[in-house]
Amino acid sequence: MTTITFIGAGSTVFTKNIAGDILHWPALKDATIRLMDINPARLEESQIVVGKLAATLAPAARIETHTDQRQALDGADFVIVCFQIGGYEPCTVTDFEVPKAFGLRQTIADTLGIGGIMRGLRTVPHLWSICEDMLAVCPEALLLQYVNPMAINTWAIGAKYPQIRQVGLCHSVQGTAGELARDLDIPLEEIRYRCGGINHMAFYTKFEHRQPDGSYKDLYPALRQGYLDGRFPKPSASNPRCPNKVRYEMLMRLGYFVTESSEHFAEYTPYFIKRDRPDLIEKFGIPLDEYPKRCVEQIARWEKEAEKYRRVDTIFVKQSHEYASQIINSVVTGTPSVIYGNIRNKGFVPQLPEGCAVEVPVLVDANGLQPTIVDDLAPQCIALMRTNINVQELTVEALLTENPEHIYHAAMLDPHTAAELDLDQIWSLTNELLTAHGTWLPEWARPTARSVA
Repeated sequence: MTTITFIGAGSTVFTKNIAGDILHWPALKDATIRLMDINPARLEESQIVVGKLAATLAPAARIETHTDQRQALDGADFVIVCFQIGGYEPCTVTDFEVPKAFGLRQTIADTLGIGGIMRGLRTVPHLWSICEDMLAVCPEALLLQYVNPMAINTWAIGAKYPQIRQVGLCHSVQGTAGELARDLDIPLEEIRYRCGGINHMAFYTKFEHRQPDGSYKDLYPALRQGYLDGRFPKPSASNPRCPNKVRYEMLMRLGYFVTESSEHFAEYTPYFIKRDRPDLIEKFGIPLDEYPKRCVEQIARWEKEAEKYRRVDTIFVKQSHEYASQIINSVVTGTPSVIYGNIRNKGFVPQLPEGCAVEVPVLVDANGLQPTIVDDLAPQCIALMRTNINVQELTVEALLTENPEHIYHAAMLDPHTAAELDLDQIWSLTNELLTAHGTWLPEWARPTARSVA
């Protein structure tokens, strides 16, 4: 019997989707699913939803709830992490409002930038505590990590706990492939692609359409021409605030398409969000303050859904395109699959630093995770990745050494922050954010009296 533990199971929407994916697989229909969260009310909501999912899809499955992390991990085979330290309020609001007072505007602020740095500082210590408990009670378990900032988290876990088997999971690779297939009016199952890089900044080295004779046709010329003609990107009914113009523009400049959304990518670079260029915001349709808007909408949407789920006896969900259940099924059954995962770089992207977090194709079977090498990334793409890796590296170094000066250094080197603020402003902003977050941060990171250089 397979035991799967969710840490942060109070994220009910996410837990519902991943648990539903798991319970669709025949080999996992008798699994034990342990739900762990520190918030009893949210944990109860997840218990109700997952319990009804199990009753619908897999009556033999066993659903447990826990508020004690080590107890929930004891003997687990797989650990799925899906929490947000500090939540939308107060921490996400703080990550947006304090920078805005300095004139620094953001879109998502959960992966890079000053918001991503702060999120990493308050998240990594909790991930490390999970690793400590795993080493004590389930050292062979596979950690499936869905928490942002993905690259910082994956790097920090690998640096301090290299013996933990882990993979960071995101849906940007397969999600973007689907978006491009929609723009091209080609069924996704007819497209072959390969990509690599870092989380949210991986590039498709191949994006091809299978022809009737079995050969493959390069789709990059069609993507470029569609953008030049104004046909791409097509409007998205699911995300009307966020046209995909930033990524198409970068395709024209770099020659390759990047895997994360335009709203994300706009704040990973210094080119698009500028105080003295409101025309850029309009031209590229950049949705400032997008993540807080989504949080508010998601909370309201979940309140309606939760009421519906309380009234019904059975819940059915279709399998999503998230990788977690696919990985678990492949490890348990030995059926091979290929996913895109974030892992510690051991030469898998030779042009990037050893030990950083890279996103590459990973073969999964009964032997576990077997990352593959991507050594054909264009030098201009590698160079752009390094601008983000600088920020990740200094944030991880701050956490490993408990040296708060590296937090300021990370902010200095962030492309978007440095494009908008001078050094005094960056130091002051960082200090104010560390003060505002207070006890959400490790004690060593809380400012006392630090001088401004």
